[in-house]
Amino acid sequence: MSRRSGACLRCCLVIFAVVSALAVCGPAIYWRFKKTMRLSDSKASSCPPCACDCPPPLSLLKIAPGLANLSVTDCGSSDPELKKEMEKQFVDLLTEELKLQEAVALEHAHHVNITFGEAKRVATQYQKEAEKCIAATETCEGSRERAEALLRRERKITALWERRARQVGWEGE
Repeated sequence: MSRRSGACLRCCLVIFAVVSALAVCGPAIYWRFKKTMRLSDSKASSCPPCACDCPPPLSLLKIAPGLANLSVTDCGSSDPELKKEMEKQFVDLLTEELKLQEAVALEHAHHVNITFGEAKRVATQYQKEAEKCIAATETCEGSRERAEALLRRERKITALWERRARQVGWEGE
């Protein structure tokens, strides 16, 4: 039974894959085929060449003439902070990056320490509450045991008095 269902599932997946491929590629193939058919038909009935009176495309220099004058060497030369950064040596940049990473690590460690201290404080508070609860439970359990002992004693005394009363002639309720 499972072999049949596996074969059926495999067959369904293959059919789904073929249908999906046709759905994705079908329109493109159709339009290409249609265009090819149109071109072959148009060659048989040749049409005169098109006469366009279109202006030439605009060049980038005509659109934005200032772009051609920019060069990489003068990039940021007017900004003193950028110029100072660009003059730094690679080692200085690495040292600065390490210092930044160290500052982030110290801040993270500080945050972890604060969180850990808070967790310890809350755990201690829960421990105290648990100890109070245990002590209250022990007190209640002791009181319940004493009450049960008193109840047993009262029942014994009641049974004794009832027995004596029946001996004297009391018939009870």
